[in-house]
Amino acid sequence: MLDSDLADLYGVETKFFNRAIKRNKDRFPNDFMFQLTEKESQNLRFQIGTSSSRYGGRRYLPYVFTEHGVAMLSSVLKSKKAVQVNILIVRAFIKLRELLATHKDLILEIDKIKREQKGQNQKIQSIISIINQMLNPPIDENKELMGFRDRSKDKK
Repeated sequence: MLDSDLADLYGVETKFFNRAIKRNKDRFPNDFMFQLTEKESQNLRFQIGTSSSRYGGRRYLPYVFTEHGVAMLSSVLKSKKAVQVNILIVRAFIKLRELLATHKDLILEIDKIKREQKGQNQKIQSIISIINQMLNPPIDENKELMGFRDRSKDKK
């Protein structure tokens, strides 16, 4: 989650939120919190339509918090509201993980069906090829035809 979104949830300005985080930087290793690159920030700005720094937008690259970083916020932000917001956010992450796990099983099942279908398609193509060969056998010009022939036509 973005620092600005979290600050909004906690009811504080982003700069005060980030100050509290910077005072406790040792609690937020890179797998808990990281700063976006300029390119990532630009992509995000285009997606959500934030203004440039000339028009009151962000002047610094935003920080992003992982699920573990959000959990760690409870040790930094100690107000009652912060604790309640933390609980809600952690529950949202848990629900998101459950949804992803459900969809992951579905995706794996679809992949399995696709692989099986691909194998079946190859088998069906082989069967069709064999049937076509049986229906249209190669004709040997030198070989005398077998079966009943009307010889009365040969005498004319």
